[in-house]
Amino acid sequence: MDYSRFLSVVSAARKENILRVATALAQKNPSIIMISGGMPNPNYFPFKTASFTVEDGTTIEIGEALMKRALQYSATEGIPELISWLEDLQMSLHNPPTAKYSPDQGQMAICITPGSQDALSKVFDMLVNPGDNVLLEDPSYSGTVSALKPLGCNIIKVPSDKHGIIPKALEEILSRWKPEDSKKLNNNLPKFLCVVPNGSNPAGTSLTADRKKKIYQLARCYDFLIIEDDPYYFLQFEKTKAPTFLSMDVDGRVIRCDTFSKILSSGLRLGFLTGPKPLIDRIVLHLQTSSMHTNTFAQILVLELLQKWGQKGLLEHIERVAAFYRTQRDAMLAAADKWLTGLADWYVPTAGIFLWIKIKGISDTYQMIMEDAFEKGVSLVPGLSFSTDSAPSSYVRASYSFASPDQMDQAFQTLAELIKETV
Repeated sequence: MDYSRFLSVVSAARKENILRVATALAQKNPSIIMISGGMPNPNYFPFKTASFTVEDGTTIEIGEALMKRALQYSATEGIPELISWLEDLQMSLHNPPTAKYSPDQGQMAICITPGSQDALSKVFDMLVNPGDNVLLEDPSYSGTVSALKPLGCNIIKVPSDKHGIIPKALEEILSRWKPEDSKKLNNNLPKFLCVVPNGSNPAGTSLTADRKKKIYQLARCYDFLIIEDDPYYFLQFEKTKAPTFLSMDVDGRVIRCDTFSKILSSGLRLGFLTGPKPLIDRIVLHLQTSSMHTNTFAQILVLELLQKWGQKGLLEHIERVAAFYRTQRDAMLAAADKWLTGLADWYVPTAGIFLWIKIKGISDTYQMIMEDAFEKGVSLVPGLSFSTDSAPSSYVRASYSFASPDQMDQAFQTLAELIKETV
C-alpha cells in the first residue's frame, strides 16, 4: 500500500531524532563508551529496590541492577523484550497475515504507548489534515470525539444497532464516492473508520464476525484504514471470541489499539499499537517529540509479571477478570429489570463495562442526569456526551465496573423515580 497519501502534513514532516537513535543504539551494546546522550547517572537515583506482591501471593523482585534500568531513559518504541513478548501474544491471539510481509508492504510492528488514549490521539494526528473526511461509529466514545474535533476534520457518523456498526448503512454512506476515486490524487474519500469492536463505549455493543468481514471488504473497496480501538477485547463474556480486524488484514490497513488498563492497571498508563510498520514508525517519530518513551518503570514491572505468568497465566488472569465483570453485568441487568422495565430500553452487552439505556418519553436526559440525579447522589452520563454534534439525547450510560450490586439497585431505583417525575 501507498501509506504516504494517508499521512497528515505534520506527520509527513516529522524527521528522526538522531540523539534518540544514537542513545538507543548505544543501550543495545553495553560495551560501548556512552558519551553521546544526556542520560543521568543512575547511581544517584534514590530508589534502589522494589518488591511487589502478586494476587497469588508470590512476589516480583526488582533488584538494584534492574531498578537502574527501570528508572532510566529507554527506547522510544518500547523495551525490546516487552515488544517481543507482545508480538508473540498478537501472533497467538490474532495471527495477522502481515506478520510475514516485508516492512514496505505493511509488516506488522508494535510500539508501546502511554495508554491507548494517547495512542489513539497520536494516530489521529498522524492521519488527519483539516477538511479530511473520517468515519466514526455513532454513538462514539467522548475521548475519541474530543481528540478528533480540534483537528478540523469532517466527522461522518455511521449508524449502529445492538450488533455495532451496520454494514449496509456504511455502504450507503460510501456510495457518495466511486471506488476508483481512491486512485486519484487529492481525493476526498474517507481516510479511516474508527471503531470499538467489542463492548463499545458507550453503547456496549459488539460487532459480529460477519459484520467485520463486510466492513473490511468495504475498506478494501474504498481504500480506507481501520482503526481498531479494542480496550475491551479481553472483557468478552462469550467463550468464543469473534475474529479481529487485525486477523483479517491482508493489506496492512488496520491499526489496532490495545491496553493493559482494563486487565492489569489503568494507572500504569500502558498500551500498545499494532499495525503496518510504515505507520507505526511515524507514531514513534511523534513519541520522540512528546513523551520520548512510555514510562520505563511501568514497562519493566509489566514485563516481569508477563514473563512470570507466561501467556497461559495472563489468559487465566483475564478469565477471572472477565468472570467478575460478567457477574457485575448480570447484577446491573437485574437492577434494570427490577426498576426500569417499562420506563427504558437497553441491550444486553456481551463485552465491556457499560449499559446503554434509552429513556422513554424524554428527548434530552442532560438536566435529569447532570443536575437532578447528582443531587440525589447518583452519577451517570447523559447520552449527548457521546455525540459528535452534542445533539440532545434520550440515552444514559451506566457502568457496572465499580459499584456494588446493592449500589446499582439503589441507583436505578433513584433513576426510575426521576424518570417518573420528569415524564
